[in-house]
Amino acid sequence: MIDEAISKLAAYALRTGLIEESEVPWAVNQILDVLKMDSYTDPGRDWGEINLTSVLETLLESAAARGLLEEDTVTHRDLWDTELMGRLTPRPAQVCRSFWERYRISPEEATDWYYQFSQDTHYIRRDRIKKDLKWVTSTPYGPLDITINLSKPEKDPRAIAAAKAAPQSGYPKCQLCRENEGYAGRVDHPARQNHRIIPLTIDGTDWFFQYSPYVYYNEHCIVFSGSHTPMRIDRSTFQKQLDFVRQFPHYFVGSNADLPIVGGSILSHDHFQGGRYSFAMEKAPIEREVRFPGFDRVEGGIVRWPMSVLRLRCADGEQLVDLADAILTAWRGYTDEAAFLFAETGGEPHNTITPIARMRDGKFELDLVLRNNLTTEEYPLGVYHPHPELHHIKKENIGLIEVMGLAVLPARLKGELARLARAMVTGEALCGDLEKHADWAESLKKRHTFTEENAMEILQEEVGLVFARVLEDAGVYKCTPEGRTAFLRFVRYAAEHLGETPERRNWEVKR
Repeated sequence: MIDEAISKLAAYALRTGLIEESEVPWAVNQILDVLKMDSYTDPGRDWGEINLTSVLETLLESAAARGLLEEDTVTHRDLWDTELMGRLTPRPAQVCRSFWERYRISPEEATDWYYQFSQDTHYIRRDRIKKDLKWVTSTPYGPLDITINLSKPEKDPRAIAAAKAAPQSGYPKCQLCRENEGYAGRVDHPARQNHRIIPLTIDGTDWFFQYSPYVYYNEHCIVFSGSHTPMRIDRSTFQKQLDFVRQFPHYFVGSNADLPIVGGSILSHDHFQGGRYSFAMEKAPIEREVRFPGFDRVEGGIVRWPMSVLRLRCADGEQLVDLADAILTAWRGYTDEAAFLFAETGGEPHNTITPIARMRDGKFELDLVLRNNLTTEEYPLGVYHPHPELHHIKKENIGLIEVMGLAVLPARLKGELARLARAMVTGEALCGDLEKHADWAESLKKRHTFTEENAMEILQEEVGLVFARVLEDAGVYKCTPEGRTAFLRFVRYAAEHLGETPERRNWEVKR
């Protein structure tokens, strides 16, 4: 059994191009070394379809049975099988050569190959990605993507305890640093021996390109700075984003905001996220065109979207950057008490932007999503954050991916929704972790008749509608006449502060 698994893994590496024919004996020996075995008999079979997950599971069971794992937990298994796959993964320079050789044919050729490679090395764990729950909900803002992400494994209590007891290490400084490439990992830091990154030059600076191991959407990539510097949205952000989409015009690229609450989970390392996917926000139309004097070649407008989005489009990237930078500068210092917007309180800044860039019909396009992280006694997690009545579904920060219309919901909801669907049919009381859904469940009963056949479908649809409300809460300007009037006040303010020339003071809003 173990010899068959070793043979299959070597055959898999050959079929996927991780190794060449002449390297098969070497690959077998690498596998034996990780298994701490010194003998092997080649089964001498030509294997049919090879299921990598099944092969690795066989080898993991052998390793666990022979005491090769410090603890038999998901964390320790991931550390071990990543080392195993790392032994079969080509060296970084080989991967870079392969990428750029294909890039000379086309950017799509390069990213198609690299995305497949990142799956073949088991860096992207396809077996876990398949477990994610996904559906689409129709809303007044268009179809929203809803996901319950199950690909990031839950931490075993033993692994959590081991991580707490382990000596603290500052290397790599974070999970985005380039030093992760090839790193063996620890109980509190994932192994990355099978991870390869692609160096890029963006706006004259050293950055790197990789895929997310969790793949929240198609070809979900991460573009990160070569230096461990904090997130900062400024003029250079727009320059880098436009340079990236110029080099990879089939991808979008966006950045989380650079302030807590409205930012992403990693603010310590400057990075973007991108990929080949059309989100609902990208498809949302302009509801009102706006013009900025001195930028006649830039098409602008307010997007019909629950969050507050200014869309700018221009073939001239430099002019687009100039305008985006001027709007960002205006927003950073903008206060409108009537709209409950404050640029700062007690010296703490609140205004920032979530920017997203793409190419559309041969022009650069920038979506500038206005964000504010003000907190109050009533809303200690944020005024422009999901409000408490929605926390039973979504309590976490609304980052770039959610901003664009894809809900990344916590794994707990898989079990909770299944049990809630049953309770809605049987009428049983909602206790324990279902109690937080009680008010929502009562409101649903007034609108729906639940049966065994339709209960889950109704709940999924209603979860999607809750997510639409989450986005409305996160929007600084609401989709109401009062909200749009306030939004236009900012547009006027921004236009008036573009410069001191007379023509730039003559802002215009198209009606």
